[in-house]
Amino acid sequence: MSRMSQDNSTLDPAAAKANAPDTAPTRSKTASPQQAPRRGGSVALALSLSLVAIGGAGYVGWRQYTQETGVLDAVHATASLDTRVANVERTLEAVDNERNLLRQRLGDADQVNRSLREELLGQAERTRNLEDAVAKLSDKTLSGHDGMLLDETESLLRMGKERYALFHDAQGAAAAYALADQALAAVNEGTFSSLRQSINAEREALTKSQPAAQMAALDALTQLRAATAELPLKPLDTPADNQSADTWSRIRRALTSVIRVQRVNSAPLAVADARFARELVGLDLAQAQAALLAYDGQSYAAALKRADANLATQFDSQVPAVQQARTKLTALATQFQPATPVELGAALSELRNLRSMHTLKPAAEAKP
Repeated sequence: MSRMSQDNSTLDPAAAKANAPDTAPTRSKTASPQQAPRRGGSVALALSLSLVAIGGAGYVGWRQYTQETGVLDAVHATASLDTRVANVERTLEAVDNERNLLRQRLGDADQVNRSLREELLGQAERTRNLEDAVAKLSDKTLSGHDGMLLDETESLLRMGKERYALFHDAQGAAAAYALADQALAAVNEGTFSSLRQSINAEREALTKSQPAAQMAALDALTQLRAATAELPLKPLDTPADNQSADTWSRIRRALTSVIRVQRVNSAPLAVADARFARELVGLDLAQAQAALLAYDGQSYAAALKRADANLATQFDSQVPAVQQARTKLTALATQFQPATPVELGAALSELRNLRSMHTLKPAAEAKP
């Protein structure tokens, strides 16, 4: 029984402690010297086991703490990920909505572009048809505006030609040609553009044929007409009291009261009126002025020649005033020589030919 109790005590320390008061006298009585070390080893073992148990419990607690901490971190991370995922989902939904709107707008823009393209194609076709109609219309006949301008141009060219032929008015004819060039410049038909060169050539020829100092010549003739009234006649036309009182003069005066000798073709200057001689010179100078205004060079030169002849035959050539008048007439006659007549009518003929060709062209195209 004692061995069994020892074995039980060694195997179960708690039971040994519980039964220690009861068995202490007997253990102390029956204990041997070899049982003391065994009790110390069991205590050490128990302590080591308890330390191991404490260490295992601490390890297990630490593991549980770390697991709980990791779980909390994972929960927080999962919550943040859920939030981010929710934000991303909302963003994707917004992007999808915007993409749908863009698709809708692109669809609307495509429809608008198709409609605009169709309208542009329609407009292009209408423009092409309009251009064809205008081209056909311009090929068939001239417009009313161009026809009116061409009629005006032809009238001005004919007017300038007739004015130069009738009145030798180069300045007026040149002005008519300038107006004709302006009217022709407003014509839209390009066929008549080459005609302006012919018009300008004839106008330049008319401008060059005009005298350079017409007004100065007119003023000089006017001064000569005014000075003619004061020019002295020949001595034979002077009064009797101004003649010399010698013997032969007294005999001549005595005979003239009885016998008078005169020429048949021209009256003597003693009998002719002095005003008649001055009026003849004035009329010649006036005719020279009229010829100068009419640009008639031949009549102008003939009138100056007659005026100079009258001054030479009827006025005193020894007086300086008469000499100066004749010198001025000679200068005026040499200054304005008869210019070469300008040949007009080429531009008018060219205009008529172009108009006839342009009128016959549509008729020739209509026959086939």
